[in-house]
Amino acid sequence: MAHGDITHIDIPVDDLATAAEFSPRLFGWQIAEIEGFEGYPMWRAPNGISGGGLAPRSSEFTQPRSYIEVDSIDDILAKLDAAGGSVAQPKQPITDTSWWAVIRDPDGNHIGLFEGMTT
Repeated sequence: MAHGDITHIDIPVDDLATAAEFSPRLFGWQIAEIEGFEGYPMWRAPNGISGGGLAPRSSEFTQPRSYIEVDSIDDILAKLDAAGGSVAQPKQPITDTSWWAVIRDPDGNHIGLFEGMTT
């Protein structure tokens, strides 16, 4: 993935088991839990490129959220105020070599950021 590519889409759900059955039946998605991320089933579309996760719904997470690959979350956060945005969730590690954060655009939409490798 390159800087600016959409790399991941989280879908908020109330019932993980039901959600994990819905999309494969309709769209042929593969859904599986990955070791170390139990309770967060990951989905992959038939094209093998598109993917994301099924995440528990919360008051801050009510709509699907796209994550954009960036070269540096820190660089994006440094430019955020001047661009009219704000931080919704600060930078957090996923693995030793990858991080995520969530920003708000000027209209209040949440946009996920992803940096690194998920090996």
